[in-house]
Amino acid sequence: MSMMKEFKEFAMKGNVVDLAIGVIIGGAFGKIVSSFIDDVITPLLLKPALDAAHLTKLEELTIFGTVKYGNFLSAVINFVIVAFVLFLLIKGMNAAKKKEAAAPAAPAEPPAQEKLLAEIRDLLKNKG
Repeated sequence: MSMMKEFKEFAMKGNVVDLAIGVIIGGAFGKIVSSFIDDVITPLLLKPALDAAHLTKLEELTIFGTVKYGNFLSAVINFVIVAFVLFLLIKGMNAAKKKEAAAPAAPAEPPAQEKLLAEIRDLLKNKG
């Protein structure tokens, strides 16, 4: 088998394609969360703290003039939001799986031989 054919089979497996789609969507979701933090959370919730420090951006928060803990704080907020959204997503998926598992499967119909034997049994029972 040629190397190109092996690579094509590997690349076209469902898991590889699913992973690629997940990475792309994850990158886009990361941008959305970053924008949410920078454009919504920071102005609404952290504005008083920034005003007290005479700053306009979260990234400008520093200790000793060199340690930029504002960037770290922004990253922590991003992580918490992403982790919470993923938690809700997984929780919803688990709930959907539980509903599927909770529905009992219909009992299998007995084979024709067993039906015939049950009919014979019932006839003999009623006769005697």
